[in-house]
Parts: sequence; C-alpha cells; structure tokens
Amino acid sequence: MSGEPIYGLSDWGTSRFRLWLVDAAGNVVGEKRSNDGLDASRARGFQATLEEHLAALGAPANLPVIICGMAGSRQGWVEANYVAVPADLKAILSGAVRVEGTERDVRIIPGLSQAGRLANVMRGEETQLLGAMLARNLADGVVAMPGTHSKWVELENGRATRFSTYLTGELYALLASQSILRHSVRDAGTSASADHPQFAEAVALMLSGERMLGELFAIRAAMLLEGLSPEGAASRLSGLLIGAEIAGAKSRHRGRVTLVASGAMAALYGKALALARIEFTGVDADEAVRKGLFVAASTVWPSQQGHRL
Repeated sequence: MSGEPIYGLSDWGTSRFRLWLVDAAGNVVGEKRSNDGLDASRARGFQATLEEHLAALGAPANLPVIICGMAGSRQGWVEANYVAVPADLKAILSGAVRVEGTERDVRIIPGLSQAGRLANVMRGEETQLLGAMLARNLADGVVAMPGTHSKWVELENGRATRFSTYLTGELYALLASQSILRHSVRDAGTSASADHPQFAEAVALMLSGERMLGELFAIRAAMLLEGLSPEGAASRLSGLLIGAEIAGAKSRHRGRVTLVASGAMAALYGKALALARIEFTGVDADEAVRKGLFVAASTVWPSQQGHRL
C-alpha cells in the first residue's frame, strides 16, 4: 500500500516532461506528464514549471526533487557536466548538481560522454540505463534504449564502456511531417505498426545491406502508383529507419540485447530485433527511469528513508 511521498522524480526531456511522487518503497503516489520539455520550460522558466506540476499533485513544500534529462544541459536549468565513459552508473548519481536559488532541494543528474572519433553524449538515458541494470541484475551486455535519439550502450562489469546514438525518432518525425513523404503518411504519423507487412519488408531490406537513402522516395511512389495507404507508408518509413539503426548497431555492438522500451516502441523494436535474429529481453522504459531516479534520490538523500538502498 502506498504511503506519503518522500521524493519527487522527474525525467525532463527535449519535448516531454514527466514527474512522479514516490513513497519510501518507491511506489508512485502521484504522476504528471506534459509537453513542458526543454524549449517550453526555457520560455516560461524551469522553476515555475516544476513548482506548478508539484502543486497540482499536492506535493509538500519541502519535498526534494531529483531530475534527469535535458534540464541539465547547457541550454537547460543548470548545467550538470558529463561524466566520461567508462563510468560506474551508481557512482555518477552522487555527483548530482544542486540547483541554487531555490527553497526546495532540487538536484540534476549528470549525463555521460564519450570522446574521440566516435564522440557522443547522453542525458537522461544514463538514469534509465541504471534502472534497467537493476531490473535485470545486469552487469554485462548491450542495452538498447529507443527514442528520439536512440542509445545503444555496452556494459562490462557494471560499467558503461561505450555507446552509440541513432537519430531514428527525430528523423521519423521530420520525414513524416516536413518532407515530401508527409503527403504519403498524412495523419497516420503515429500509426506505424509492427504487424503491418510493410514494416517487416522494410526492416528486412535494411538488414540485407540496402541503403536507406535509396529507399525513402519509393514510399511516395508506392502511394501514387500502387495506392499505398497512410498506415502502410508510416509502417514502411518506420521499418526503414529502425532497420537501418539495428543494422548499424549490430555491426558495432555484439551480444545479447536488453531492450528498454514501452508500448508501440517496444513492439516495433522487438519485431525488428527478432527479424535481425538478435536475442533480447525487455524492460519497461517508464519503470526503468523511475527505478534509476529512485536510486539516485536514495543516494543523495538517504536520511529521507532512514537507510540507504
């Protein structure tokens, strides 16, 4: 049975904002989701945005809040510098940055960075990654986290050693809404289906070694010449992009995959991984980020519970 909230946990992304109030056992006692991501919050103020959502949930004035994601970016509320890989995920939690000038104790978790020819950064996914590791007692292997900017991370002995980023979600949104393909996808932009034959066909094409740029316009042509439906167009576009991502990740990251995803995204990536003959297990993305944030809060404020997890 849920008790009184002792922490606020927030995943503050580029376009979306999520907030959970949790009790001493990590049970959710209040939840808010909105479009108050980075850009919207910069315009109206990060503190004002957070406090409005906390007030809507009836959060106490002294409730501490820990945040992951773009609120800690250079364009965000307070910059929380990156920690270079290889990195111990639990260790970076203690480096959460305090937001100055607020009565409430608010901390922001650092992201991860990777220098060199394969330079890369992540914010928010490091917390989701830790939650997935805890959910599956995972110390070694590959973790795939689909999203606007999909991340593939290699783990060795509980440490993140290297990672890759694929702009799959962002490219889908841009192509479906702003390119010539918008006339084919139309209002079916969120209707890509893992069960649609066009999805599997497109994934298989990318896994066979074909190049995505040479296949995109065929979606438009198929609509004009063969009556391809908007749902079919959306599914084919999704299959080309996800298939290209998995083909690239498969050549770079070896081993069993832990897929951290929810809802339609879990279905799409699960089907694509199966077509690629990559063994995987699933972890719910929301559960993973909450678990990671809860461990972070318990590390920063152990006295709130009277013991450290």
